[in-house]
Amino acid sequence: MRGQFAPAPAVSFRPAFAPQSRWYSEQPDNTATKKEGEEAKSEEPAPEKPASGESEVVAELKKKLEAKEKEVLDWKDKALRTVADFRNLQDRTTREMKSARDFAIQKFAKDLVDTVDNLDRALVMGQEKLKPAEGGEKNADLEAFYEGVKMTETNMHSTLKKHGLEFFDPAGEKFNPNEHEATFMTPQPDKEDNTVFFVQQKGFKLNGRVLRAAKVGVVKNS
Repeated sequence: MRGQFAPAPAVSFRPAFAPQSRWYSEQPDNTATKKEGEEAKSEEPAPEKPASGESEVVAELKKKLEAKEKEVLDWKDKALRTVADFRNLQDRTTREMKSARDFAIQKFAKDLVDTVDNLDRALVMGQEKLKPAEGGEKNADLEAFYEGVKMTETNMHSTLKKHGLEFFDPAGEKFNPNEHEATFMTPQPDKEDNTVFFVQQKGFKLNGRVLRAAKVGVVKNS
């Protein structure tokens, strides 16, 4: 029919971009974290690794240092031992010199002891002679002689004492086998056992060491 519009032809509409289906992962995305960690690590300076030649040199130096330290300790020990030995030698030498000085006159003192004994015997006998007989008078000359001998003995004892030689009389003391020589034993009811009641010969000491033991009589009641 003229005068009527003919129907427009059917145009199919197709969108320019067709929607596509998307899939989403439930795990968190660590890509950014890993990248940040890698960047942080890359910023830190990497430790320098010593060359193989350098490490061998250091090891060799350490080995030599240990050997030297051990050598120093050995020499220190030797030095301390040497000092100790030297001090011991000094002490021993001092003791030996003192002993030699103290007992240098030992032989002379032994020979002199007999002279002292003779003076002692002379004084004992002179004292008996000084006793006047019944109705008799004292002998003035004999008394003067006795006093002179006694003074000689006193001076001799004083001189010997200056040089370390002393006599000892153990009468009334306990018997000491280191200082006394028992020549006989006898019972004494009024005295204790092992008591020195008689001195046959006095003893002598040189600087504290017994030069001659005293000969004594000892009480033995049992």
